[in-house]
Amino acid sequence: MATMNVSLPTDMVEFVESEVAHGGYGSSSEVVREALRLLQHDKALEQEKLAIMRREIDIGIEAAAAGRFSTKTASQIADQLRQEHFGE
Repeated sequence: MATMNVSLPTDMVEFVESEVAHGGYGSSSEVVREALRLLQHDKALEQEKLAIMRREIDIGIEAAAAGRFSTKTASQIADQLRQEHFGE
């Protein structure tokens, strides 16, 4: 495994040390690896959400170009979605 030295602000160092001291991790490296895994996961989810949004926008553009669009306002659509999904 490759080695890397990083500089951390005091509060982050204290957090890492606390995690190790409380037995959640065996070393500071484990804490940092877990944090990076979570960051990678978050970034992947963000990219997936963007891809879904782009597909949905393309569907909407194609529908509008074909003359298929709603006469409702964005507010009306949001109200309808809230009622359907949250019973508001």
